[in-house]
Order: sequence, then structure tokens, then C-alpha cells
Amino acid sequence: MLSTTLAGLRAHLPRLVASCLAVVLAVAFVVATLVLNETTRSTGLTAAGARHLGADAVVTSDDGSSLLDDVPTVTGLDGVLAVAPEWETSVQAVTPGRTGAQYLLVGTVADDPALRWQRLADGALPDRPGEVAVSERAGAGVGDVLQVAGTAPDGTQTSTPVTVTGVVDLGGDPEAGLYGRAWATPAQARAWGAVDPAELRVAGVPGADEEVLAAAVRDALAGQPLTVRTGTEQAEHRAASMLGNATALAAVLLVFGTVAVVVAGLVIANTFAVLLAQRTRELALLRCVGATARQVRRGVLAEAAVTGLAASAVGVAAGVGLAAVVSALAGGVDSPVPLSGLAVPLTAVLAGPAVGTLTTLLAALAPARAATRVAPLAALRPLDPAPLRSRPGVLRLVIGLSLLVPGAALLALGVVLSTVFVALPGGVASFLGVVLLAQRGVPPVVRAAGRLVSRVGGVPARLAAGNATRNPRRTAATVTALLIGVTLTTAMVVGTASTRATATAGLAAAYPADVVVEGLGGELPASLLDRLEALDGVTTGTALTLARPAGPDGEPWEAYGVDTATAVPALRSTADLRLPRPGEALVPQWQADSWSVGTGDPVELSLDGRTVTLRAEVVDGDAPLLLAGADLAALAPDAAVGQLWLRLDDADADAQSAVVDTVTDTVGAAATDAQVTGVVSLRQQLDEVLDVLLLVVTGLLGVAVVIALIGVGNTLALSVVERRQENGLLRAMGLTRGQLRGLLAWEAVLVSGVAAVLGVVLGGVYGVTGTASVLGTAGEVVVDVPWLQVGAIVVVATVAGLLSSVLPARRAARTAPVAAIAAV
Repeated sequence: MLSTTLAGLRAHLPRLVASCLAVVLAVAFVVATLVLNETTRSTGLTAAGARHLGADAVVTSDDGSSLLDDVPTVTGLDGVLAVAPEWETSVQAVTPGRTGAQYLLVGTVADDPALRWQRLADGALPDRPGEVAVSERAGAGVGDVLQVAGTAPDGTQTSTPVTVTGVVDLGGDPEAGLYGRAWATPAQARAWGAVDPAELRVAGVPGADEEVLAAAVRDALAGQPLTVRTGTEQAEHRAASMLGNATALAAVLLVFGTVAVVVAGLVIANTFAVLLAQRTRELALLRCVGATARQVRRGVLAEAAVTGLAASAVGVAAGVGLAAVVSALAGGVDSPVPLSGLAVPLTAVLAGPAVGTLTTLLAALAPARAATRVAPLAALRPLDPAPLRSRPGVLRLVIGLSLLVPGAALLALGVVLSTVFVALPGGVASFLGVVLLAQRGVPPVVRAAGRLVSRVGGVPARLAAGNATRNPRRTAATVTALLIGVTLTTAMVVGTASTRATATAGLAAAYPADVVVEGLGGELPASLLDRLEALDGVTTGTALTLARPAGPDGEPWEAYGVDTATAVPALRSTADLRLPRPGEALVPQWQADSWSVGTGDPVELSLDGRTVTLRAEVVDGDAPLLLAGADLAALAPDAAVGQLWLRLDDADADAQSAVVDTVTDTVGAAATDAQVTGVVSLRQQLDEVLDVLLLVVTGLLGVAVVIALIGVGNTLALSVVERRQENGLLRAMGLTRGQLRGLLAWEAVLVSGVAAVLGVVLGGVYGVTGTASVLGTAGEVVVDVPWLQVGAIVVVATVAGLLSSVLPARRAARTAPVAAIAAV
């Protein structure tokens, strides 16, 4: 029987192309998903946690206190090669070609080369005072001389000319666009006021185990308010805090991977049904010459196993290649999380063949059983399809309902819990239930639509309407094949639009102001806001007043006054940023804990003999104490401007970055100790990340749609095979070839139109629920239905169904009536 199976494979190899292609695409989808997830994780670590990856251990202070006294202790431990305290300070620098000073965050270059993490785009790192390396955001090049204004440890202001020796490439660091950064020697950084290092990076001797070294450092510093992690752990911690948890991305991609596998399974089942329908006589003859039903079934399954294994091997290679292409395309995007290189985990190589082969075998089970349930002599003549009320029809109804109802409930639960891993099995189960119930649910819809078609299409249209409802199994199979593709496409369109709308709203809520100007010395010129609002590209702004009243503990605290009337137009969103109402104080949680107050408690603030009592509203985050502008004015009538919030014109990223530079120059010329933070740059970079991720998801989901379209062609081909005698009889009774082609075309339009409408409805539901289950934990989900695109899907799906009928119709029309009526 094995030789017969192998001979059958060679003989029917062209017919297996569609099945193999479905397996290749599904496996490629899954492998590409796993490879891209691993690549994203590894490059994300390199981008956001580059500073820590070169260290074997990292010590961070929990309360911000200095770790300088712990350096000798750590340095003296066995296995420690070098320790680098992370000195940080800030300066104002004037770069060549700029009219004003800009804020630079200064870090240090480690003395030991083992702990130097900076990746240079040009030049070299500084090795003596009077030299710095800068980030690209600083706008300086190698050889430029910067005039740097800093504050010495004794409080005196200094002005130092320094030479730029190198430009550091921060790669995918999300904070790279916020403000310029510089790196100097520890001595130079301390001369500019760097004190109290709150982080130590530790390098071990060659061959040292980072886990063992981190444990030794942890034991040596036990009892202090600090955290010790390995370099990799610290990099992962920072990457998670800056870029978010990569599990969410993996979940989204694996959702579509699961969908692709399910779609591939349905397509493979249809493909084998077509193959076995075309080989009915061949299998019957095998039974007649002595092959048992078990041998035939084993032969079909062996054919499926060989097909699945061979196609899976190709799919693994295709998946790795697809991931490489996506990585190369995404790597060329100026994004804070560029994909670079390729990380191929062993799980991807093993999972691909397992998924492909198992899916092929499971999909072939039903056709294999169907091929051996028919008696040998009966298989030599045509058979009428089983009625819906038969035992298989009732079983199909029961299984369909048992999948649809619990699946829908599980899908709803996943939305309520905002858990995609709950919603995913519910969505798969409910959709499989829809597929099984299609034999009963689709024909009535097609019959109703057929009444409309028969009025305008003449005799071919009336025959098509009758044919579409005469065989519910065949009609449901054709509708299901197209329904899969339309549902996936609509879910993709609606899900992508809703994800985009939700993410855009979330970014606006997280970063409501485009530009924040803060006086590091506590005050900004009163006229600065008017000057900035007059700049091209600045829409509007608002000024926050600053005072330092005494709180309930008697200690002075910074408090900002906000004028809601001018603040709201200057912000992109107030969803996450609460603005204080009159008589209300927005107290951050950490300050509320210090004052022992809760929401609704009275808070008394006093300054220069003036006292106000406000109602506390405790808020999350690390924002300062916020009051209504009038309440702060009651405490400090002459309060200075402490912060400015600016909103920029809507424009592309380059134009807005240019406006931020202009704002920086203007602020630098008016206030030498002000910090300009271009929050719009960070928001744009994160938005570009979303673009890249949605591009990846859209491209991968397109693979699943292609798989579904293969299923449409397979099902129509099966329809022509089953109706060969019927079509021949119609020709013999006078139907012309053109009318026969028109009959099949009208039937395709009717069936594909119904499938398109049903698919749009189902896809819309799955798109919205999928978005809600993935993004529900991030806040309110914004539902966005692009109606124009949804309408286009209906039109394109109907036309696709019509085009898919062309080849089967030509094949049916070319067959001579006498040959078609003859036994198949």
C-alpha cells in the first residue's frame, strides 16, 4: 500500500499544489511570528538597555541616595574587575549655528573599557576634561566647540568651552528624541555639579558568572535600600518600562498565527475533499481489487503526512525568510524600536513542522473517512448528498451549537477581562461553530438573495438561484471558503483602525503636551510664553505658576497653578491628566502618603502669612502638587512662571522637530537655566513603533487571506467536479456554453455576495472584540469602523468570487455534453 501511496503522490502532484501552498503559508506565518517576536525582544534590549548589557551586575538605589561610599566595598569583592558609578548632571550648551542654549543631560564615560557601552556613529569617546561626546539630538558634530554653562559643587556658575570628540548613536532608545545628551569623563561631570551617583555598574573578571557575581554584590550590600540585578535583568527591566511588555506584541502576532493555522486547516480539508472527489473511482477500484477500507484510509493519511512534512520544511525556510525581509524593512524605518539582525529560536524551527504536519493530518481525517465509508460498487456511480436531517447533519448541528455558544461566551469573557488568551480560544471555537452551522444558516440567506438576482439575470440567474439552494452542503462549503477570507480581512481592517485610534488616544493621554519648558532655577521670564506662541509652528500654550507653600507637615513643597481655560486648548488630551478645579488640590500618591491624607481630606497650605484650605484629590504618577491658578494666586499673588506647556501645529515629524529646535533656541536665549523637553518627538517615535507593528501584523494577516482565497478556488473546483453530469444535461437540453458560463457566474456572484455581507458582519465583531481583549487593560478602547474600506471589501469579495468561477466555468463549458453525462 505504501508503494501505491507514493505512486499516487507522484501522479497527483499538481493537484496537491494548493494543499501544499496552504501548509507552507500557515507554517511560514507561525515561524515568522516566533522569529520576529524573538528578534523584537533582543533588539529591544539592545536599544533600551544598552547601558546595562555590558555589565555583569547593576546596583540601583531605591530611594535615590548616593552609592559612592559602596564603591570600595564592591570593588574589593572577588571576581570584580571594575566598578563604574553613574554620575549624572545637566548643563546648558550653545552649539555652533544655534542662537540659544539648549538643555543637555550629562552622563559619564566609564574609566574601564569593559563598561563603556556607548556606540559611536562618529569620532571617539572623551578621555580627558574639556571633551564630550554628544547624541545626535544635540545637533553638534565632531570637532565642534560647545560653550557649556554648569553649576559647580560649591554652587558657583561655570562656563566651559568643550570640544566634541564623538557622536553617540542611541539607536532605539525611546528617550533619544526628548533632549540632547552628552557624555564626559567623571572628573568633568563632577565639575559641572554631578553628585550622589544612584547607580553602579559592575564588570566581572573574564569568565565570571553574572548570576554569582550579582549574588555576591547583593550579599555584600545587604540591609541597604537598593536593588542588585544582573546586567541582562536590568536591561530587560528598563526595556519593559520604556517600551512596554513584549508579551503583548507576541500575543497579538500569535493570535493571527492561530487564525492562519485554523484557516489553513479548513483549506487543507477542502483541498483533500476536492482530491478525493476527483479520485472516487480510483479509490473504489482499489477497494474492488482487494484493498481494505483501513488500508485506503491509511494511504490517504500517509499521503497527507508526507505532504504536510514536506510543505512544513519549505514553510520553515519561508518563515525565516519572511522574518528577515520584515526585519530589513523595519530596520530601515527611523523608529525607536528598529528590528536589526535576526534571532531564530529553536522553538520556531521545531514548532513549524509540528504545526504543519499535525494540521494536515487532522484536516485529512474527515475526507479520508468519507472516502472509505462508501461501498466499492457504489463509489463507481454518483451519489446524492446526505440530507440535512440525516445523522451526520444532526451531529453537525449539535457540534456547531456546542462550539458557537460557549465560544461566544468565552469571547465575551475575554473582552470583559481584557485578556486575549481567553478571547482567542473563544473566537476560534465560535468561528468553527459558524462554519459547522453554515449548512443550515446560509441556504435561507442565499434563497432570499436569489429572489432578487433572478429578476435581473434571466434564465441563467434563475437556474443559478435554484442551484445555489439545491445542495446546501455545497453552497455552504463555497460560502465558508470566501467567508473566511472576508472575515479575516474585515477583522484586520476594523481591528487595525480601532488599534490605531486607541493607541493614538493613549499616546495623547500619556503625553498631552507637545513641548514642556521648565525653569530649572524655578522661574521663567513672564514674557516667554508670548514669544513662543508667536513662533511659526506653535499653535498655543499655557503658563503654570510656581510657588513653594508649606504643607501639612510644615515643610515647603513645590506647587504649580494651572489655568484650566488656557490649559485645555494647549493639551492633546486630558484623559489621564487631571486638571484641578477651584478649591481642589491634586496630590500625587507619594506626597499623600507623606502627608497621611486621602481623597476628600482637607489640605492646608500656607505661604507668607496666607493660608488656603483645599480638598485633596489623590492621583497616580510622579507629577508635582497641582492647584487651580486662582488658588495658587491666593497664596502667592506674585508667583513666577515655572513651566510652559506648548501645543504645536499638526505636521510631519521633521517639521515638528524643527519647531522644537526653534523653541529650544528661543528659550535658551531668554533663560539660561531652562529645560526644553520635546515630548512630541517621543510621541512620534512611539507612533512609528505602532506603524511598524501594524505593518507586520497586516502583512502576516495578508498571508492568511491568501490561504482563504486558495480555499475558494478549491471549493469551486469541487463544485464543477460534482456537477459534471448536471452541467452536461443542461447543455444537452439546449443551454449554450455562454449561458452555462453565465449560470456559474451568477451563482458565484450570489454566493460570494452573501459570503461578503456575512463576513463583514462577523469580521467587524471579531475585529472590535479582538482589539478590546488586547488593549482593554491600557484604557478605554476607541472603536473605529472605516466604512469606505468595509464597503470596498464587499465589492472586492464579490468580484473575487466571480473571477474565481472563470476557470471552473471554462472547464465545464469545454466538456462535451455526451462526455459530461457519461459516468464519472
